[in-house]
Amino acid sequence: MKAYIQLLRPINCLMMGFAVIVGYVIASRGILLVPPHALVFGFLTAFLLTASSMVLNDYFDREIDAINNPFKPIPSGKVSPASAVYFAAFLTVCGILTAALINPLCLTIAILSFAVSTAYNGYFKRTGFLGNLMVSLCVAIPFIFGSAMLGEIYLHTLIFFAMVFLANTGREITKGIVDVVGDRSKGVLTLAVRYGEPFAAKVAVLFYVAAVMLSPLPWFLGYLSIHYLLLVLIADIGFIYSSILLLRIPSKEVALKVKKEVLLWMFIGLVAFLVGSLF
Repeated sequence: MKAYIQLLRPINCLMMGFAVIVGYVIASRGILLVPPHALVFGFLTAFLLTASSMVLNDYFDREIDAINNPFKPIPSGKVSPASAVYFAAFLTVCGILTAALINPLCLTIAILSFAVSTAYNGYFKRTGFLGNLMVSLCVAIPFIFGSAMLGEIYLHTLIFFAMVFLANTGREITKGIVDVVGDRSKGVLTLAVRYGEPFAAKVAVLFYVAAVMLSPLPWFLGYLSIHYLLLVLIADIGFIYSSILLLRIPSKEVALKVKKEVLLWMFIGLVAFLVGSLF
């Protein structure tokens, strides 16, 4: 049982479930407009489909893990490849069913999310930039799912989705700079592998700047309060600082630092949306 729990990486699953609840709060402005059980189903959908994705990731990486991480559940023999596939299938069916219990829009988004994550794990992980985009879609889509629980997707939620998507794509490209040696040896064609670290840094910064440029829109359009603008300004300054740092020195060490910083700026942006929605 412990090996199966290790396979699904519960902390990642909990974070994605929490992201759905945050997406709902942002869309509803903190008002309970759906039955409480719908929130539980939304959380479970994200938890279960993320768990399925984590299991499939280890299944497809089992040969590489046999060399790099031989103590993981599948290469160590604690979970057989066939059992992992059955486990992932079970998690997927449960996740799709909980989405179906909410509404048709949530069901559609859940199926799309599962399809993208499975395609990424099975093939597109080695494609570099396209893989970066697919990862970012999967990271940002829980916020859209949270809005979909209300039966529609609101504009300010779409803006937040776009900001998360852009910022995370920049972070994925930055990670490519950190992992360039290992990626090159494994045939992963990231921007840093294809065109070099300085080029990858410039593209990553373009995504960070695009996210910053979108940030005033929710306040300007009247969706969020002035409290949002004050908080998101901190995140914007952080993104600009990290971008300047990465452009000046696009090295592995600096990229690792920027990769960690960007998580903080994204978290502050998340808090800004929550505060702006509630107050």
